[in-house]
Amino acid sequence: MTIDFEALVFLILAATAIGGALGCVYSRRVAHSLLSLMMTFFAVAGVFVMAGAEMLAAIQILVYLGSVMLVVQFGVMLTRKQIQEDA
Repeated sequence: MTIDFEALVFLILAATAIGGALGCVYSRRVAHSLLSLMMTFFAVAGVFVMAGAEMLAAIQILVYLGSVMLVVQFGVMLTRKQIQEDA
């Protein structure tokens, strides 16, 4: 049984996307949850590139990671420290 390179890359990206989504849900701190969500978006953009949808991958990175996640990250960083340190 041989797995070609494209299937291996897809399995790695899929595992990264699933791991990032689980990390986003089960993370105790909001900042760590945000980083996991960003990792998920990068993996989904990689899957888009593999599917031949480069424009969709570029939109995924520019819109979600470039603007939405940046605004959410600033919101998380500007919240009071007591909210972030709940553990």
